[in-house]
Amino acid sequence: MEFKRADRVADLIKLEIAEILRREAHDPRIANITVTDVKLTDDLRSARIYVVELGKDRMSDEVGQGLAKAKGFLKRELGKRLQLRYVPELSFFYDPSFEYGSKIEKLLKEIRKDEPDDPTDR
Repeated sequence: MEFKRADRVADLIKLEIAEILRREAHDPRIANITVTDVKLTDDLRSARIYVVELGKDRMSDEVGQGLAKAKGFLKRELGKRLQLRYVPELSFFYDPSFEYGSKIEKLLKEIRKDEPDDPTDR
């Protein structure tokens, strides 16, 4: 199975943005975020970066403001690290999949709690 170039570049951008945020971004507003996914257009001009704030079910306004302020720095650093003709425009979005996953996990715990212990399961 062949992967599109946009998918490979999106994976590289995800790794590099995560590394930049972890090591070089000194803004405390964006210190506790995790990059979960990057979707890149086929022409490599626009990147949608999905993030999640650790321990939160929503992205706070402070984190959004911190990411908006760091956008230029992140784009410049990506330009230095990646050999691309054009560095894509970066857009940051909250990734709701973690909220959905935690909701499912909570429901599964409730189901397990309500089930009687069955000695044949052991």
